[in-house]
Amino acid sequence: MQDWNRQKPAFLALATAPVLWLLAFFILPLGIVWLYSFGRNVGLTDIDISGTFANYARALEPLYLEIFGKSVAVAALTTLLCLVIGFPVALAITFAQPKWRPWLLLAVMLPFWTNLLIRTYALITVLRTQGYVNKSLGFLWDQASSVKAFLGLAPLPTWEPLELLYNNFAVILGLVYVHLPFMVLPLYAALDRMDKSLIEASLDLGAGHLRTITRIVAPLAAPGIISGVIITFVPALGAYLTPDLMGGPDSQMIANVIERQFKRANDWPFGAALSFLLMYATFMLIALQALRTRKIEARQ
Repeated sequence: MQDWNRQKPAFLALATAPVLWLLAFFILPLGIVWLYSFGRNVGLTDIDISGTFANYARALEPLYLEIFGKSVAVAALTTLLCLVIGFPVALAITFAQPKWRPWLLLAVMLPFWTNLLIRTYALITVLRTQGYVNKSLGFLWDQASSVKAFLGLAPLPTWEPLELLYNNFAVILGLVYVHLPFMVLPLYAALDRMDKSLIEASLDLGAGHLRTITRIVAPLAAPGIISGVIITFVPALGAYLTPDLMGGPDSQMIANVIERQFKRANDWPFGAALSFLLMYATFMLIALQALRTRKIEARQ
């Protein structure tokens, strides 16, 4: 690898185009939206950037704090479920035969090759009133009723389809379905680097499988767990499409409120303030993780 101090012109030449692209299409638009958060509407399309903090004060009202708190709770529950489900999956891939690992990883990454909107609509067709889940349960219910009638017992009442859509359950299920690969991949990366002889030593010394996982595997996989939690929690907190398509009136998250401010309410300054409060919270999580990583490295 070439030394930066000796090859500054070459590195600067390579970095110029990406830096300009980042400034023009990310930093500059983000800066404009940030300025909007300190403004107010003076017409249908005009915004006066007056330096006011009224939008941030409004965003801290109980109504919006409640929505933000619910969004945090939903994202946290989604992350926890992804961790509970994803850890055994990553562990199984790690200890699978080498010839099967690429195929198992491909199965985990396969959803990334399909558009999120298509995947969400596919899940809706499974969960809707006349979807595959309700049809399967209804078939089993009818079969059980037929068996009871054959035995001379009172038949079961008429099957009523379950309401699996447009509620909080559907939102959490959809978020877990979408974000599970984000948890599995960093967990697998951490577990794959683990010294497997430590697991063998733990089992040989009399520790059971559960104790080995909690005392040996989980601490060694801590970097992967933390990374998976962050990259799952952050996008789940800002999720818009899944709550919008699968949630009901009481299942809206903070991203849906932001969308309404920019589109239906035409209140860009307030929407910008809500957006940046969400971004500030995300930056705080990343900063806390960076500080924790630095402390761990300092101890080592």
